[in-house]
Amino acid sequence: MESIVRDSESPSDDEEFFDCQDEEENSASLAKWSSLDLLAEEDLDSSPNVIIESHDDSIFSQRYLKSSLVERGKSVDQANPGSPTLSVSSPHKSCPISVLILVLHAGSLLDANVELMAKKSDITTFRGALEAVMRSHYASLIGHVTVRLVACPSITSDALSILSGVSPYSFDVSPSAGDAPVITHDSVPLGAVPLLSTCTSEYTDLVNKTIQNANATYHEFRKSDGIGFCGQVVLIGDSMGSILAYDALCRSSVKQGDNEGQDADNSAEVSNDGKLMAPVFRRRSSSTSEQSGLIKLEFEVNDFFMFGSPLSLVLAYRKLASDEKSNPICRPAASQVYNLFHPTDPVAGRLEPLLSARFSLLPPVNIPRFQNYPLGSGQPYHLLEVVQSNPQIFSEGLTVGPPPVSHLRRLSEVSIQSTVSGVVDTLPYHTINSLRQKWWGTKRLDYALYCPEGLANFPTNALPHLFHASFWESSDVIAFILRQVGRFEFGGSGTGEEKDTTGFHPTQPREKWIRKRTSVKLKNVTANHRANDVIVKEGAKQVVMARFMYGPLDMITLAGEKVDIHIMTEPSSGEWVHFSTEVTDKTGRISYAIPDSKQLSYGLYPVKMVVRGDHTWVDFSIAVVPPRTECVVFSIDGSFTASVSVTGKDPKVRAGAVDVVRHWQELGYLIIYITGRPDMQQCRVLSWLAQHNFPHGLVSFADGLSTDPLGHKAAYLKGLIQDHNVIIHAAYGSNKDISVYSSIGLKPFEIFIVGKVSKKHQSNATVLSDGYAAHLSTLLAHGGSRPAQGNARMVLVPRAAFSHSASIRRRRCGSGMVAKRSDV
Repeated sequence: MESIVRDSESPSDDEEFFDCQDEEENSASLAKWSSLDLLAEEDLDSSPNVIIESHDDSIFSQRYLKSSLVERGKSVDQANPGSPTLSVSSPHKSCPISVLILVLHAGSLLDANVELMAKKSDITTFRGALEAVMRSHYASLIGHVTVRLVACPSITSDALSILSGVSPYSFDVSPSAGDAPVITHDSVPLGAVPLLSTCTSEYTDLVNKTIQNANATYHEFRKSDGIGFCGQVVLIGDSMGSILAYDALCRSSVKQGDNEGQDADNSAEVSNDGKLMAPVFRRRSSSTSEQSGLIKLEFEVNDFFMFGSPLSLVLAYRKLASDEKSNPICRPAASQVYNLFHPTDPVAGRLEPLLSARFSLLPPVNIPRFQNYPLGSGQPYHLLEVVQSNPQIFSEGLTVGPPPVSHLRRLSEVSIQSTVSGVVDTLPYHTINSLRQKWWGTKRLDYALYCPEGLANFPTNALPHLFHASFWESSDVIAFILRQVGRFEFGGSGTGEEKDTTGFHPTQPREKWIRKRTSVKLKNVTANHRANDVIVKEGAKQVVMARFMYGPLDMITLAGEKVDIHIMTEPSSGEWVHFSTEVTDKTGRISYAIPDSKQLSYGLYPVKMVVRGDHTWVDFSIAVVPPRTECVVFSIDGSFTASVSVTGKDPKVRAGAVDVVRHWQELGYLIIYITGRPDMQQCRVLSWLAQHNFPHGLVSFADGLSTDPLGHKAAYLKGLIQDHNVIIHAAYGSNKDISVYSSIGLKPFEIFIVGKVSKKHQSNATVLSDGYAAHLSTLLAHGGSRPAQGNARMVLVPRAAFSHSASIRRRRCGSGMVAKRSDV
């Protein structure tokens, strides 16, 4: 597969500047595990070749199917006859593992029998690739993710036997008279295999065996490495394993009336064994249903990933064969479903058009290449983003053409929630509501992987095996899974009790407010904490400041209350260190000078200040820079926006603005955003930057309402130059910023202005009359720009967008990745 990629890969001209790079340190490897001990060693029918008698001369007879099975080899996939009883560990014990990945392996569509050792080999390959990706760019997940194999019984044996028997091309062209014909699967109709495999009466027993194996694997993990486990369970199903996993999840679905002719038991789950069950906040135990006798999964599933699955063919067949075609397709009991496939895979199919015909007009989401975008490309995949970006498709009628091709940028979670009202205004509410009710999660379902052009020359029936093997070693697939499981591409909204995406848990528990009036004042108001990023020269006094306010327009000040200060002293490890606990002054401010014994060396460090009373917090950064660090300054006001909104909607971004900022960042310059807006608007402005995927940078707002916003900009930049020896290589802004940049000593060729410029100021700056796009072409030309010299590259600025870090400055704590924390 890799050789095909190298032969057919060529540079693409349509790639955007979205790539994010980071260097992480190596850590401990994942523990190797095998499910051999969980499978019973039972013998299959070991009788000699069966003689087919005249009355059994049918390809549907058991004698024929068994003889065909012996021809291809014996299966070693046997179900564990029973499920062990769930044993709950002591609540005082903690488990470092936060994500349990259960891989349901049943082989590809053309695998009649897959030996257990072959399945173990695939999982070993998957573990090795997973470790490599985590070590390179997701070091915070090392030690928190484990993989377990769930060996599924083969479900395609009978179907392949029948199809091979009826196919006129299933044997050698000119077999000799003395030799038996050699049965092959090179010409069987691939689409018919999953249909025949799932319509047999034995299919229900195969699903039961899969559930038994999954429950046994889960309980064995809870007894060994997962004592005290309270994290999330993720299912991965390969080509045929995904069908078994889907039907298993449908049995655990609590929604009534969605079984669509499947063996699903939607009754309420009640424990009848009388034993102590897992904590209800994490696991819901389900036992055998007394009414239907169908067993169910005994754990909840967060995410369900499918690798090259033909599930859509099976669901379409069941829908056509059902008498109730108006009923929705059964929704699996998983928070989110991801259907990953290669566009040229003859087996896989899309799921989204089965749930909504409108999505047949939209292409699947392209999973970015890991070598170009290791942390994601920032493309939109949230369901509300799709609805907002394509209102013409989601209108009442379906007589619309394909959506216009455009380079959509992913919205931040904050922006998604803030624009829901706008979507409702343009589309009927019942349209959006009905779509969300039948959808399998909150994001897109279909995701297309990169497919080398050289595969077009391969025989069609050779592709299922090739694609099935490629999933286990694909860095693109593994990085995508880690981003979804670790929630690296989306953050919380700041006011809910959602999961923490940064892996932070406050080390100090909540305490009562110091002032009795505080609890009354803060009822029914949201936090609006903020802080400016700090830039300080190495060796100078390091001071971090923040302000803690609540309600719109800063109605309530948090005065006289405790705030815990945490700093990630080693960003590559993801570990937060508690530095101090301070008390806010009467204006709600905290000013903390880092002691000399704890001084930070040069680098970029995340800072988190947590309110002890309610565990709301504010995120910002402190950059310790060496002397003569080169930077590029961008004024947000007027230079980035192409329109002014009078209806409260987000203004449009100027074409090419993001790419110009990304260009300077990739050259190694420190990016600084300045604005004269009051800091109470910090959340909205950062949300807008995140929505349009602006590169990460250090941001400065005015302290409260200022009568001289331009004076604030000038004073801030002068302080950086004089006190911290920062060199401003270039500065961008609008007409009003020319006087600010000139006052700090910048030359006209270092000042770039977008928009209208008065005649008297045109000689004082370089006017970008043709916009950012033409300016970027000039920068990319020979001699147009140079890399940052020396010191700027010593600052470890992440090659990421605001959506990965600073776009959400405050959020309540939640349950995320467990990270080690200690006091200095």
